[in-house]
Amino acid sequence: MKRSVALAAALLAGLTSVGSIPGTAFADGGGPGYHDDRKGGEHHHGDEGAVFVQTNKAEGNTIKVYDRDEDGRLTKAGEYETGGLGGFTIGAPLDALASQGSLTYHKGLLFAVNAGSNTVTVFGVEGTRLHKLQVIWSGGLLPVSVAARGDLVYVLNAGGEGSVQGFELHKGRLSRIEDANRSLGLHNGNPPAFGTAPAQIKIDPDSEFVLVSTKANNVMFSYEIGRHGELARNPVISDAGNAPFGFTFDTDDTLLVTESGANAVSRFELEDDGGLDQIGPSVPNGQQATCWIQRVGDYFFAANAGSSTISSYRVNDDGKLELVKNVAADTNGGSIDMTASDGFLYVQNATAGNVQGYEVNKDGSLRLVTTVEGLPKFADGIGMEGIAAS
Repeated sequence: MKRSVALAAALLAGLTSVGSIPGTAFADGGGPGYHDDRKGGEHHHGDEGAVFVQTNKAEGNTIKVYDRDEDGRLTKAGEYETGGLGGFTIGAPLDALASQGSLTYHKGLLFAVNAGSNTVTVFGVEGTRLHKLQVIWSGGLLPVSVAARGDLVYVLNAGGEGSVQGFELHKGRLSRIEDANRSLGLHNGNPPAFGTAPAQIKIDPDSEFVLVSTKANNVMFSYEIGRHGELARNPVISDAGNAPFGFTFDTDDTLLVTESGANAVSRFELEDDGGLDQIGPSVPNGQQATCWIQRVGDYFFAANAGSSTISSYRVNDDGKLELVKNVAADTNGGSIDMTASDGFLYVQNATAGNVQGYEVNKDGSLRLVTTVEGLPKFADGIGMEGIAAS
């Protein structure tokens, strides 16, 4: 049930914005651009593209780039320094940043968080080549997730109280928006504990709200976006299940949220005031550590880090969320973040140090088509995290 705006204000009473220093709708991936025309049993895809993987190395964060051919196979195409440092949360079992969306592709640009140096890097993307355009302060401590839509970009900072910082995007550069820095009031340290760090930030399809998922608090924050990208002083705070982690929209006003504490996915309606109302019961999958979710066409895939599996879901014709397969794929490598492009699903495997690519068939089944090795394996509390595709 949605909590009231008054409660939200009360919870955040006395909190002030963090100080500052100078400094077209974005598809969820695999949705509008996905197609599945079949002739003679063949699965036809569109143009080639690229997949980007963030190494999150503490000594110097980098982005590895892979060329994607029309059959979904990946080949190495280069590695680029972000100009910042990788980071970590305390006690992370597999995923150092404990988040979804730490690497985001939008309108020919790539946004990468540098959690260890509190900055965000903006790259221009030309095929498989990256051009560093800017490194800018994230507006807080330990940035872990980036959301972009139109000319607005918002960064989620997990360290300390946690915060959201908004930016305006113009000609490939970010400029800080006045009155768009908001504290989450989480009272964490820096770095924060894995379980208490906020997990993801996203802008709704109508660009009316910025949403943030938390884990230990079991709630999501919704900030109304003003005319110039500024954020409402107090968010609407809604119950969002057992340790909400990753989320994605299935329509303009409904979204699917992973419950990492319940190993389930739930569906919510985004109300006019930004509150969330749950639609039907949560749908468990019987796996472990269900944290990330990625849409490909009519299907939604959840990564289960603890069991190294991918589960598949869909919203049926009656509007009910249903589990298609509890194990659509066994990755055998600590599945964390995912991305999609042109009907292919790409999964980042933290302990294996690889990325696997799957063709998504018309019935939602997955067929492994590519594996790239040689990425940093999770060890001593830190490892790669963040994946995106063009």
